[in-house]
This record gives sequence, structure tokens and C-alpha cells, in this order.
Amino acid sequence: MSVRSTSTILFFVLVCGFASRAAPLGVEKSKESQSLDGRVKNFLDRHDWGWGDMNVPAGDGKILHDLIVKNKYKKALEIGTSTGHSGIWIAWALSKTGGKLITIELDESRYNEALANFDAAGLSDYIDARLGNAHELVPKLQGPFDFVFSDADKGWYKNYLIAVLPKLEVGGCFTAHNIRVRRGRRGGTGEFLDYMYSLPNMETTVDSSGGGISISYKRSNEER
Repeated sequence: MSVRSTSTILFFVLVCGFASRAAPLGVEKSKESQSLDGRVKNFLDRHDWGWGDMNVPAGDGKILHDLIVKNKYKKALEIGTSTGHSGIWIAWALSKTGGKLITIELDESRYNEALANFDAAGLSDYIDARLGNAHELVPKLQGPFDFVFSDADKGWYKNYLIAVLPKLEVGGCFTAHNIRVRRGRRGGTGEFLDYMYSLPNMETTVDSSGGGISISYKRSNEER
């Protein structure tokens, strides 16, 4: 057998050996993802009837999940954890994009319940849950973020936006809950939405299919 033939055979053996070793890794990763998906789905199904404490409805959670997956967001912030329903939908999406969520809750009882729910859903590794006053914590966050969900005190939505917007990447999305489009809006979410509409670098729509979610994409860094 010639040296050339021997080299060809060796190369073929090495390539096949590498492929045989690499394939199971991909299969294993796929199995892990499927296992997590099943665990999250089972958790959400078991708790479908029991979400109170100002949590979002499941339909709104799915909207948040789909926005993250569609845009491949990885650096998420949630203002207002409650007991973790929306955080589970967000973190579930981030488990698919390779991202992580920072979520902030003021009430210690709800915070502890959220931690237990995150663990039961199998999503704790994708969540950095923080207990504290978002009025103080949000301005101190370093960022950057590519996805934000605001569902805390409605009268502070505008302030949260002002604090986060410089840290929101171009192409990123700022969402807020309990937003309704009404004539003669005053205070709270109305003031926030009017301000958001006034920003030329933000493209805003409102999904009213559930609890009302404003969806605002940052198109540039120019605010005026």
C-alpha cells in the first residue's frame, strides 16, 4: 500500500472517529433541552389556575417568551417579579437563546415564593433574582440589556424607562404590562405611554389581547 493511500485511510478514520464522538454531544444537548422544555411545560400546566399576586396571564407570558426567542435576546431585565410567572416565561425563552434574566422584587414573601417556583420549573440557572426596591436598584444596574419587562408600580414606569433606556441596546425591546390605549390618558401608564410615543427612536405598539403589553423597539440611540 502506498504512503498516500495509508494517509488517506488514516484521515478517513480520524474524521469518522471525530464525527462519532461529536454526534452524541449534540444529541445529549438536544435531550437536555427537551427535558427542560417538558419540565417547564409540566410546571406551567400544573399551576395554570393558581397565579394571583399580580402575575401576568399565560397569554401575556407567551408573548414575552416569543419576543425573546424571535429576536434571540440574551440580556433581560424584569422589574417586578411577583411570584415568578412572567419570569418563568422569560427565562424559558432565555434557556433557548443562551441568555439570563435579572428580576427585581420588593416584597420578600413574593420573592421567596418566586425563588421556589423558579427552582421547581428548573430555570434557576437562567435567573438572577434580586430582592430590593426597584426605584433604587434599576438606576444602578450596569446593563447592557436587550429585553426589558416592566410590571411593577405603574406610576413609576416612565422613571424606569428613563433609567434603563441608555442601557438598552439598539434593536432591543422595552415591554410594559397593564397598558391600555385610551383617549385622555392621565398619570401612571398613560403618562408612560405618551412619553414612549414621543421618543422618535422608539417604535411602539400595544398588544391588547391579554392584560395589555406595550412593545417598544429601540431603533437608534438618538432620543431627540
